Amino acid sequence: MKIFYLVLISSLLFSFSRAEPTGSVFFIDSSTHQFLRTQPSNDVAQAEPMLLPEVGAAVSVLLGFAPPLTLSAAGSSKLNGVLRPNPFDRPRAVFMFEVSGVDDPLVVDPKNALFSKSLKTSVDLGSSKADIQLPDEEEVSVISLDKSPGDCTEEELKDFASWLGGSYVTDAAKTLHGVLTIPLENGDNMNIHMSKKVHKELALKLFALSHNIKKAMEIHEDLSQILYRPAELIMGSFDGIKALQEQLDNDGFDRQGMRLLLATISKIFVSLQTTYEGQIVGVIVFNGVPQPESKTLMNVMFSSRPSPRWLAETKGSLNTTLAAEVLVRRTLAWITGIVLLIATLLGVYFLLNMPLTRDTLLYSNVKLD
Repeated sequence: MKIFYLVLISSLLFSFSRAEPTGSVFFIDSSTHQFLRTQPSNDVAQAEPMLLPEVGAAVSVLLGFAPPLTLSAAGSSKLNGVLRPNPFDRPRAVFMFEVSGVDDPLVVDPKNALFSKSLKTSVDLGSSKADIQLPDEEEVSVISLDKSPGDCTEEELKDFASWLGGSYVTDAAKTLHGVLTIPLENGDNMNIHMSKKVHKELALKLFALSHNIKKAMEIHEDLSQILYRPAELIMGSFDGIKALQEQLDNDGFDRQGMRLLLATISKIFVSLQTTYEGQIVGVIVFNGVPQPESKTLMNVMFSSRPSPRWLAETKGSLNTTLAAEVLVRRTLAWITGIVLLIATLLGVYFLLNMPLTRDTLLYSNVKLD
């Protein structure tokens, strides 16, 4: 009997060890234009989770490009359940964001206005990384939100707090040791004490995110002025929840931090909707397992392009061939023109110098009176 229990426990542990980690992905549609399918009323259609390469393929299609050739028939079926079937109606702009440390934001904030209306599906995180395959660097602009903006001033913190509808009270004794007060959607106010290390790290990471998204919108304004506007992919990640969860005595601060992050993402997407005039879609991936520092699930990969030397050689050979072809055509044209001109002149000459008497050959069989 003991041997049976040991075998049963071993099999359960083996099955748990083989279970792949899962997360969730939210496809957020435009507020003025429908690029995605609506959320199904039942959960049967979303029973099978998407794979990370399938999420990358969905991003490629939303940018206006063809999905990778490696996409399986099952993956195509999943994409068909997310994207509308019209290939000529794509936003050509995607806000791609990864959040580690949170498996499902609706568990943290079930009444969140942005995520509660989005198309949600589970995602299989068995593959550690997936590629978003894009054709050419000249056809798509990739903007990273993970760059550090450098040192932050108290005026910038005040603007950041005001952007989120809150306030920042400075500390007269020391710089950057004030208190940020941000209202949350559930009615609570979150106080971030900049004198505490964990609080300060969270505030600075959220400030960097808002700072970089404003830079991305400025880049979009510049790109919109050119004749052929490339597709735009705004990519970023956030791993600040891990430090909050590792605190022994946080008094619910980690849960408030998650709500603040969701409020920041919602504010960012609303701002992007205004700047892009509704021509943008959000793809937010939540991974409950915290990732190592500076490691993301999605990576951008461009298709291989010919080397500049190969292009120069091909261009030079093509120019030589075209020059020889043009020379042959011009020579033939001149020769033909000269021959026709000589023939015309000879014809006119012989016509004018014909004898005025009757032609004996022409009138040989004619009897005259």
